[in-house]
Order: sequence, then C-alpha cells, then structure tokens
Amino acid sequence: TECVSGCVCPEGLFDDGRGGCVEQKDCPCIHNNELYSSGGKIKVDCNTCTCQKGIWKCTDDVCYGTCTIYGSGHYNTFDGKFYDFDGSCEYVATQDFCGDKNSSGSFSIITENVPCGTTGVTCSKAIKMFLGVSSQVMKTLSNRSATPLSAILKVIPEFELLYWNRTVGLYLVIEASNGVMLIWDKKTTVFIKLSPDYKGKVCGLCGNFDDKANNDFTTRSGLQETNPLNFGNSWKQSPMCPDVTQEVKPCDLKPHRKSWAEKECSIIQSEVFKICHSKVDPLPFYEACVHDACSCDSGGDCECFCSAVAAYAQECIKAEACVFWRTPDIC
Repeated sequence: TECVSGCVCPEGLFDDGRGGCVEQKDCPCIHNNELYSSGGKIKVDCNTCTCQKGIWKCTDDVCYGTCTIYGSGHYNTFDGKFYDFDGSCEYVATQDFCGDKNSSGSFSIITENVPCGTTGVTCSKAIKMFLGVSSQVMKTLSNRSATPLSAILKVIPEFELLYWNRTVGLYLVIEASNGVMLIWDKKTTVFIKLSPDYKGKVCGLCGNFDDKANNDFTTRSGLQETNPLNFGNSWKQSPMCPDVTQEVKPCDLKPHRKSWAEKECSIIQSEVFKICHSKVDPLPFYEACVHDACSCDSGGDCECFCSAVAAYAQECIKAEACVFWRTPDIC
C-alpha cells in the first residue's frame, strides 16, 4: 500500500474540528459556526439543547410566539419573517377571527399607523386590543399620552376573560387569561406574545404562527402573496384608506441624513454586538435602523435610532446573547 500524506486520526478516534482527535462520545457539535464540546448546552427559543456524541438533543417544549412591530413600519412575524410596510390606516396586527365571516375568536389586536417625519414612512401610534367575542372590549395604548386609557372588562357568556397590566422597566405589559400578551415601550415598539395554543390559528400582519415563514404573507381573503404591500393593504380596517403602492426609501429622499444614519447604526454591526452576530443576523436590523434614522426628520431622531438598536438587542436576548449597549452617550 502507498502512503498518503496528511493528518488523520488513529482508528476509532474522530477529528474534533480543533486539530485534535477524540472518541465518538466526546465529539463536539456545531451551532451558528461555533463548536460546542460534548455536554455543552444552548437555548433555542424556550428549549434547551445538549450536545451528545456530536448531535444536538433538544427538549420538546412548545414555545410562546413573539411578533414585533417597531420604528417606521418594521414587522418581524411570529415565524421570523422580517418586512417593511408603510401604510397609513388601522390594520389587523393579529387576531384569531380567521376564515369565514362567522368564525369565532377570542381577541383582535389593531395597529393604527400614522405618518412620522416628512418622508412618508409611518409609525404605530396606537394599539387597540379587543378581548372577547364582542368588539366592545377594548384596551387602547396610545403614545399621545403615556397613560393608557382605562380598560373595559367584558364578561363573555361561556367564561370570564380576565387581564392584568403592569409596568416592567421601560415597558407596559398587558396579559390576558386567553394567552395573549402585549408589551409596549410607550413609544413606537410593540411586542405581541401568543401562547402555543394559537399556532396556525391566527392571521394579520404578524403572520399565521405555524412555524413556516414562507406562508406568512396570507391576505385577508386567504391568498398567498409575495409582495408585502399587497399583503399589508389587505389587512386595513377601513376601505377608505388609500392603498400603499410603493416602498418608501427615506435615505434617497434625505441623502444628507444617510451618512449620519449609517455611522450611528453601525453599532449593530460593531464589536459591541459581536457576541450576537452568529446567533441573530444583524443585517436586516442595521438596514431598518438606517431607514429609521433617515426618516425621523421632524424631531425624535435619537428615539428612532434607539428603538431600532433596542429591537436588535431584544432579539439577541432571546438568543441568549445579552449585550450591554446603552451608555450615558447612547440612548
């Protein structure tokens, strides 16, 4: 037999990816291009995965879904589809009144979007949360004032739908007994959390929560769309509102703000967030940040920038990459 040059492991041992040879039971696992030793643990959503013999073994808990609406028209659906939609109207963010007109449901969350700045982008100015069968039950969060309107509690014939509100740090949290939670920063960011019971049973701008991002653009009439504008227009509450026909590009309209926006937002792609880059792709969040920093031209530009960076930081926390990015100078 001829000799072959190169490094190989002795029989029965395996390359550990770090230049060494190990037994099979000590083989490492890979996650986001990082090697984890045997016995290493990672969090994937609400589940814990453990590395065993080079394979990830995960717990099988069903997790809450989160939809994020923030800044000037950015949406991250329950299934992780990221898109922009700048409509000026009231839209269904999410509800479980799906299918035919007579379908029953337990909640509906409406976002009221209004122009912010002079470039034509829109921000969520008020969130309305309807609880119960009757649409009279409503909780309105409006950032015209930091204090939400007093809530009305409706008793439904079959059961009582209770809810609680509390303040946690910067956020106002409203939690209903039907597994719906709303978290609001009292500015332009809203997180909607749904219990796993709603998987595949909701519709609206936040998608259908069925763990498949490729069918999130399902219109009110049940058709699959590829264009976010047609999808978004289908969920408006009033036929009187104009349809959105083109994507707004604020940096093209305000080129003098672009270099400032890119410089400020570069923090997302910098060393500060390095620990998170392999876990959450920073690019869509960086682009959204530049978009917002260009568009906030009527005051509040720092607020727009801070909300955009905070949205990325929030996704990092979910991926177990805690980043301390706020400083006396930054937000």
